[in-house]
Amino acid sequence: MKKVTRRLAFALLTLFGLVLAAGAAGLRFNTTGSYPVGLYYKTNVAPEIGDLVYFCPPDKAVFREALQRGYLDVGNCPGGQGHLIKKILAAKGDTISITSHGVLINGQYVPHSQPIREDKAGRLLPQLNIQELTLADGQVLMMSDYSPKSFDGRYFGPIARPQDAITLKPIIIETGM
Repeated sequence: MKKVTRRLAFALLTLFGLVLAAGAAGLRFNTTGSYPVGLYYKTNVAPEIGDLVYFCPPDKAVFREALQRGYLDVGNCPGGQGHLIKKILAAKGDTISITSHGVLINGQYVPHSQPIREDKAGRLLPQLNIQELTLADGQVLMMSDYSPKSFDGRYFGPIARPQDAITLKPIIIETGM
């Protein structure tokens, strides 16, 4: 029995070490529904509009409530949440509108952006009514253009550009086959 326990402990420590090494090498594994499940790598490119980014959400009430309701994972970000993966869809100078019909950026509708009224438990989700807001320097709108069910900017609006944001590129993603 001791031999089995030692082997199991060694295997778990090895796995833990590999996960730490992968993270230090810039690899990130996405398990959320916001983007395809898979392995992504960190680039050295500063995030810009259209880039997929990995970041800590700001420590605000809307994110703390999202964590309590289970929309976000627990993690080591300032509010206790895990990192998010979203795209920067709008930044300084872009005009956004967020309504019950969806999100408009510079007058163009973002596909699949209509907010859901309530979650699976019947709790109301935040419903924003932002009309033609021009984003200031340092503001971004972070959303998923992949999942219509993502907890993203349609519920929390524009945020300050995260200082810890890193640009990601996919390596291996689940294809659904």
